[in-house]
Amino acid sequence: MRDDQLLRYSRHILLDEWGVEGQERVSQSHALIVGAGGLGSPAALYLASAGVGHISLIDHDHVDVTNLQRQIAHSQARVGQFKVASLQAAIQAINPEVQVSGYSQKADSALLAHCIPNVDVVLDCTDNFETRQLINRSCAQHAKPLVSGSALRFDGQVAVYDTRQAESPCYACVFPANQSFEEERCATMGVLAPLVGVIGSMQATEALKLLSGMGSSLQGKLMMFNAQYMEWQTMSTTRNLKCSVCSSFRANS
Repeated sequence: MRDDQLLRYSRHILLDEWGVEGQERVSQSHALIVGAGGLGSPAALYLASAGVGHISLIDHDHVDVTNLQRQIAHSQARVGQFKVASLQAAIQAINPEVQVSGYSQKADSALLAHCIPNVDVVLDCTDNFETRQLINRSCAQHAKPLVSGSALRFDGQVAVYDTRQAESPCYACVFPANQSFEEERCATMGVLAPLVGVIGSMQATEALKLLSGMGSSLQGKLMMFNAQYMEWQTMSTTRNLKCSVCSSFRANS
């Protein structure tokens, strides 16, 4: 590592569990963030500040003034821009060494199939069930760890689904793809601004642990947070051996 890199990342390198070796692993890694809004903003900024070498972004939406209440990577000056372009500018303002690949289009099966095989970790920062299932299917197919987050009103969730581990569930094991869920969006239900920061920061934390090799992940756990009463709950999750999504991919691996 260069002297300027040792200085920039010194507070991570000082951690015995991280060290120079962990920093080098992070700097050589590639993370995909699907969703450049409330969760994707803090997640991307923390991954960039930590020195993740390559960050890919997927989001088809534009920055709207209603986003500015919570989507901290965007600004008044960038209202109307694609969120991917706005977030890329915010990332490079923090750490210009980070390589950023942006896809200002909807996260469909074809795009995910193009991106996910080439990354080390995927962060699901989206807000709809259909896209979450598409991301999960592609992660299971290509054996990539998935860091999932969600936030609405005062409630947030974060989990890690890592089908490289035999005992780990995938997202569909916990939230089956064949079940119907009523979509609730913050546009109609509202969301507390700092809540997305809490959950997005936790997603970044889990991703950095996976990339650096530090500690243990939330694999097999679903953490739930209620910001109104500042209460945390953790629920154990288990693999569904008959899961319609991951069982076939595991059998072929």
